[in-house]
Amino acid sequence: MKYEIIDFSLSLHYKQICTFRNKTMTDKKISTTINSNDGTNKIVEKYLKESDNEEDSADEEETAVPASAQSLGIRAQKKLLSKISSKSVVKVFIDDTSSHVLDNLHKLIRAYSDSKKEADKLLKSIIKTIVKLGILYKNNLFNEYELKLIEDFRSRFHSLSKAIVTFYEVDFTFDRVFLTRMCRECQDLTHKIISTHLTQKSHIRIDYIFNYLSNLQFIEYVFNSNSTATRAIIKEIVQDMNSLMDAGLL
Repeated sequence: MKYEIIDFSLSLHYKQICTFRNKTMTDKKISTTINSNDGTNKIVEKYLKESDNEEDSADEEETAVPASAQSLGIRAQKKLLSKISSKSVVKVFIDDTSSHVLDNLHKLIRAYSDSKKEADKLLKSIIKTIVKLGILYKNNLFNEYELKLIEDFRSRFHSLSKAIVTFYEVDFTFDRVFLTRMCRECQDLTHKIISTHLTQKSHIRIDYIFNYLSNLQFIEYVFNSNSTATRAIIKEIVQDMNSLMDAGLL
């Protein structure tokens, strides 16, 4: 279940971001930001890389505001968008259903670790990764090979998502080996996708996310059929996953 969440988050947003790709952009300012003919889209990658240091510093100062997937998503977008001339470059990445999934992941992490700080850190890392990938995709900065890697990621995660739903709904089907293997594959694919675009800090962030969620103790905690509280959270996550799959978003 744990893997379901992180890979779910990334895969879902890869696919949702794709839905924006063919839409006509009417904001005239966009041409000054993402016109590949004059090389200005390199500014996007430049600011994405620089934002790693700035975001990490800012995170140390963010304490008093209660965390939620939506609020953190908006905050992350504002930080990155403040660096780019056109507000139309990036759409809202965190929709209601996926926000609900991320909020429930936050609940699981907080309950497992007994640490709000740790749960906030993981959620922020996931959202930062989603936003950065979204900006790269929206600006057509992925080459043909990288786009194929994204499709491979989505395909693997789709299979993983269906398995996770089965693990929850059908007794005695839980397979931790399968979860671990699929998560590692998704982790490796994500590293390859961003390899020429983002800094080492983004790679470290990706490892932090996947390694945390692939921890065997956490997996066992999430799929503990004797835990009423945990099962209630997983139920909501599975319901949202089913809704996203029905809508063709997962």
